[in-house]
Amino acid sequence: MKTTSSVVTALAVFALAAAQSVLAGQAPGLLADPDIPVSHHDRVYAAEQFSNTVSVTDPADNHLVGVIRLGDPAPASFSPLYRGQVLVHGMGFSPDHHTLAVVSIGSNSVTFIDTQTNAIRHVTYVGRSPHEAFFTPDGKEVWVTVRGENYVDVLDGKTFEEKMRITVPAGPGMQIFSPDGKYGYVCSSFNPEIEVISVADHQIVGKVMQASPFCPDLAATPDGKQVWFTLKDIGKTQVFDAHPPFALLTTIDTGPITNHVNIVHNANGMFAYVTVGGLNQVKVFRTDDFSQVATIPVGNLPHGIWPSGDGSRVYVGLENADMMTAIDTLTNKVIANVAIGQAPQAVAYVPNAVPDGDGTQNIQALGLAGQTIHLALMPAGTGKPGGAANAPTTVTLFDQGLVQVLQAAVTGLQPKQSYVLGFSDKFDGTGNVEPLANFTTNPAGAAIVNALGQIRQVVAPGDATDRDRRRYLVIAPLVSGKPGAVVQIQAL
Repeated sequence: MKTTSSVVTALAVFALAAAQSVLAGQAPGLLADPDIPVSHHDRVYAAEQFSNTVSVTDPADNHLVGVIRLGDPAPASFSPLYRGQVLVHGMGFSPDHHTLAVVSIGSNSVTFIDTQTNAIRHVTYVGRSPHEAFFTPDGKEVWVTVRGENYVDVLDGKTFEEKMRITVPAGPGMQIFSPDGKYGYVCSSFNPEIEVISVADHQIVGKVMQASPFCPDLAATPDGKQVWFTLKDIGKTQVFDAHPPFALLTTIDTGPITNHVNIVHNANGMFAYVTVGGLNQVKVFRTDDFSQVATIPVGNLPHGIWPSGDGSRVYVGLENADMMTAIDTLTNKVIANVAIGQAPQAVAYVPNAVPDGDGTQNIQALGLAGQTIHLALMPAGTGKPGGAANAPTTVTLFDQGLVQVLQAAVTGLQPKQSYVLGFSDKFDGTGNVEPLANFTTNPAGAAIVNALGQIRQVVAPGDATDRDRRRYLVIAPLVSGKPGAVVQIQAL
């Protein structure tokens, strides 16, 4: 009897587990969609802004398959005869998982890539500075937020040609759809307002006020009940009801440079994962009571995030670490880091992207895209600068061959103040400061600062004969147009 009872119990547990796996669909699909276990047929993609590549990772063993090169690094792209893509940034994919849509901000384009062969199927050029592109759940249209203008460009899902434009407030930043395909939610990067649009007739049917003007990303829960969106300038995340009248449900302080959000459903419930670039963390919140359940330390400047097809993992692009990080969602621990291209932005996990074969066609090695130098800045006035642990500002130099792109993820400064990132000839910042880039902090006292030039030869350690020529990165407030007393210095 005991043996029979044990068998019956085991069968019941197995049946329950099977039922749960069938009814635990992940974003951006429906909750009723079956889970798709992680396998070698899946791919994780990242849009890499400074190497102008799309990295392709196999999540089954977390190895980089290679990169799809859409453009050349600077300064080749400065030529008037240049034909490649510039500032590869946004990413979406088709409902059948066969087509990737990749947005390049600098060349105003959407590149459509076959996931099986990694071949470019088509390039559509749209308006100024598009940001993200995504297919409607039925696959019939692709909506592209044209952030440098005031409309969503609606493309045909098969021909990829423009069908129409939906006029919205200036600066549409990101769009995502309700899992049932009824609504498109379009947040703004320039105006504090989200537009809710009827997919059937392209009419605006609702509005949601943002707590600030700068929303870079949003996600809808697979149960169709909520929409989560991030506010990068003030470090907050907000949630509203996905149905009319689209009421705001909560506002959460998440931290400086709050980047992207996505939704995971697993055996423990449904959760929102938020990347917080200024803290180098991913924060995890329940969707039922909005309580925070985990803080996950990751590498420098986490940006894009997407769940696996079964919700067992989320993958995070580390913008200033050139890494793809895999997180186990049941333990909320990092389980892998994969070296990828320069400055990953949007991330997309596409289950069953490669139904047959190894999917290595039209793939290149990482090459120059993997060459970077990492630095950190610490608060000044504490004596000789120490290590980079818990540094408020991280800096990456992305090698472009002849020149380097510098990107600093700055935090720990006064809100809405003008500063200069520059070089000092003294390690403690007491020497003369040579300006490299001026910037103004956002309301959270943070900023993303970029510069381009032959910088590596200045900040990298030289040999003994060159030590007197070395310069050190510093940040100082601008006082009457000139650098004031240094507030952050390079960690040594």
